[in-house]
Amino acid sequence: MSFKVRKLGSALGAEVIGLDLTQTLDEDTIAALLAAWSEHLILLFRDQSLTPARQIAFSRYFGELDDHAAIPKFRHAEHPEILMVNNREAATNKRLSVGRQWHSDLSTTLRPAKGSLLHAIQLPMVGGDTMFCNMYRAWDGLSPLLQEWLSGRDAIHDMTIARETQLQRTHAELEEIRLRNPRVYQPICRIHEATGKKALYVSEMTTSQIDGLTREESQPILEYLYRQSTVHENVYRHVWRKGDSVLWDNRCVMHIALADYDDSERRTMHRTTLKGSPSGRLVQAA
Repeated sequence: MSFKVRKLGSALGAEVIGLDLTQTLDEDTIAALLAAWSEHLILLFRDQSLTPARQIAFSRYFGELDDHAAIPKFRHAEHPEILMVNNREAATNKRLSVGRQWHSDLSTTLRPAKGSLLHAIQLPMVGGDTMFCNMYRAWDGLSPLLQEWLSGRDAIHDMTIARETQLQRTHAELEEIRLRNPRVYQPICRIHEATGKKALYVSEMTTSQIDGLTREESQPILEYLYRQSTVHENVYRHVWRKGDSVLWDNRCVMHIALADYDDSERRTMHRTTLKGSPSGRLVQAA
């Protein structure tokens, strides 16, 4: 199959035009998609009609899929490879706030996500946008002295410090999350295994402190790194349409789901998550 690529932003992002994701792709098309993904970090596919099975089949062109065992509460009942990204809890219809801080998917595990594909099924009348930032640029924008100091250092990633998790979960649920997802160290400078390029790898949603520093000492450094990552020139904002499918590279991209819509309306997405390479190490309990 042939397709065209149209840039969406100067920092990252491109739309793939003329490709039907429900069709079987040949090797040349897959290779061209991988090259476009490597260059643009985010790929947008408009007007796609993806059942869970079709989304899973297309996602597998890019690698092995996660079964979301780390976050089983939001798995699809019949397809564990599908994560339900909703603003409503299925069983209770309780309102949910998910992903409303900058983050990279599954950074709190020993196999952080390689990539994610999010498919829009139901959207509010306006809003519900997602913003993405280029973490290659975030790293490159640091001074050489700070880059030198951060290289080789790790930071702790902790699923339970996310703002929405703290607000929406009971004490017992937080304890269960900690048992299932113990804290992990991840490199602050992540080397992309496909491109060899360096990317900053910290996020306000999950990073709690820098190894060797106290939380108080770490906080001003981390806050600076978060600001560095998300300057306007480094960000692409995606305005969703029903049928959009967006693929991004978690190794060099962060994202945030914006609360810029009427929360009484439904926002329903399906996400597949590509398994990354083993990374990091467990934080030993004190």
